[in-house]
Amino acid sequence: MGHLPCLPLIKPCVEGLMRFFNRFLPLFVVVAVVTPVVGENWPGWRGPRGDGSSLDRDAPTRWNGETGENIAWKVPVAGLGHASPVVWKDRVFVVSCLTESGERILSCFSRYSGELLWQETVLHAGLEVMHALNSFASGTPATDGERVYVTFLEPGEKQVIAPNVGSERMIKPGEIVVGAYGMEGQQEWLVRVGDFVSAHGFCSCPVLFQDMVIINGDHDGDSYLVALDKKTGKERWRTMRRHKIRSYVTPILREIDGQMQMVLSGSQCVASFNPQDGSRNWEIDGPTEQFVASMVYDGALFFMTCGFPDYHVMGIRPDGQGNVTDSHVAWRHSLARSYVPSPVVLNGFLLVADDRGTANCFDAKDGKVVWKKRLGSHYSASLVHANGLVYFLADNGITKIVRPGESFEVVAENPLGEHCVASPAISNGQLWIRSEHHLFCIGAARER
Repeated sequence: MGHLPCLPLIKPCVEGLMRFFNRFLPLFVVVAVVTPVVGENWPGWRGPRGDGSSLDRDAPTRWNGETGENIAWKVPVAGLGHASPVVWKDRVFVVSCLTESGERILSCFSRYSGELLWQETVLHAGLEVMHALNSFASGTPATDGERVYVTFLEPGEKQVIAPNVGSERMIKPGEIVVGAYGMEGQQEWLVRVGDFVSAHGFCSCPVLFQDMVIINGDHDGDSYLVALDKKTGKERWRTMRRHKIRSYVTPILREIDGQMQMVLSGSQCVASFNPQDGSRNWEIDGPTEQFVASMVYDGALFFMTCGFPDYHVMGIRPDGQGNVTDSHVAWRHSLARSYVPSPVVLNGFLLVADDRGTANCFDAKDGKVVWKKRLGSHYSASLVHANGLVYFLADNGITKIVRPGESFEVVAENPLGEHCVASPAISNGQLWIRSEHHLFCIGAARER
């Protein structure tokens, strides 16, 4: 279509051709508008909007990791970790822990071939005590195309009795380490932002907002949210959390009525903050003690799933001030036991993966249960969606792709053949899944 602006230069002798274009050009323009080619990076936890959504219309729906069907490449990943891969243009970033040496590392792969371009050690440290379903590298990194930001826990040497657990055990409290690396692997800064103690281990994914990196420091101690300068790592603001209870939720950022809100569950509440300065907008008490799943938003309501010891799914109106526990919960259910996997909201439906292996579909407006079906064995990975389809990746590596609607419809079932805990990433017609030992690029192979 780039040649069309030259049409006014065509000589009168081709007036018939001009009449043709004048008649049919509007149709060409409509086609160009309604069928855009959308290409997005997947720059951090849950993608470009932090909610598992992709605008990609060509995301793969068929593959088989055992036979190699539709697998562009598969490469080993050093060490262990549950953090998701992130993608920026021609690069894929992954964090891991080399358990024998205690190295926490950041690795960069070529999206075209899976070649390891560089690998940097962020820190050497002992291994923290953690939950059996956690890892020593669970915080998904984030990138803005200039730097890659990573988070790890650096345990200390002193042992203490673990707070807030059912049975007595000894753990080593530590500090949250945040680092920034250039796209070629050079370290630009490394800071320690505060204490962290939890018998379940560590996970905090950096969130990028304007010129800041925001970290959730909820733990079983003096909990906090902290913002750092992207370029220097210097602290910009810090907000203390009231209840001092561990949680692992990554905040979601949305502009609502002209004001930015940073919303997260955790620390025995659901709360909204101003990401500019950390001041609190509104808060809902509870509804339980501990949270892992991130929240989503559909333009009308925020949706939250939790947790421990009680399970809840809630729709929350975003326009309150102060404590809105009694006024802004639009609906609530306690049927879906979704503690770890984060949900998605799509086409008026809230899709929730139950840890135990069931899929739940709610009407996003009123919370009506649309359907509930057994889908997998166990879910740790969060949901993603693209082109109207939702991807449920089970721990056994089988991804079932569901079309949300009034009736339950599985459109594809794809085995990977390996154990999976990390959440998938989608970018430009390809899907990345990190298994226990490998990184898979799914979809048609790309050339430089």
